Amino acid sequence: MTTTESRLRDALADRTGRQPSPDLFERVGRSIADDLTRRARRRRAGWVGAGLTVVCGAALILLVPRDSKGLIVNWWILEVATNVALIAIALWLGPFIKRFGRAYAADVFYDNPLTGKSYIVLTDVVYYLIFTAYILFTVRFAPTVDWANTFSERVTAEQLAFEVGRIGGILLIIGILHGLNIVLMPVLGRLFSLNRRLPRGGAHPEG
Repeated sequence: MTTTESRLRDALADRTGRQPSPDLFERVGRSIADDLTRRARRRRAGWVGAGLTVVCGAALILLVPRDSKGLIVNWWILEVATNVALIAIALWLGPFIKRFGRAYAADVFYDNPLTGKSYIVLTDVVYYLIFTAYILFTVRFAPTVDWANTFSERVTAEQLAFEVGRIGGILLIIGILHGLNIVLMPVLGRLFSLNRRLPRGGAHPEG
């Protein structure tokens, strides 16, 4: 056995005197395999959801009746479709951000991993609260005067612009908040790290 291997073995050796579990390697291998399976299942679910969305959208466009003035669609159909799209974006974007945010939070809160996990959970709560509040604030239960369809109750260009603006608005809000979170998280991590290093109970470190 070489010197490097001996040092590595000594560094990884259990100083408590306990022998490692004989099936440790097998359990680690199963854990990695399970994680890869979950990731593959999530990717397949994402592709299936995207495919179904495209198919449903194409079917809606092709099957909706139309006349010389355009599509014959009641205003509430577009309103419901927009709300469904906002909910779908929230359910897809939240886990997507969380998936890549774990490693970033782990690097920022390396002194206190539990704080990093709690921070991720709290940001998830804030994320879904913002999405829910935005949908409730912007949902419409009747045509508005600005849509110019009070009497016809059909989808107009004004309503379509409003609904597209709703989707763009929530993406802009989440993008801005997510950018601020990326900038502020290292500052918070530094503050938590300094707080952990301060002496407890008001005691001063001895010189």
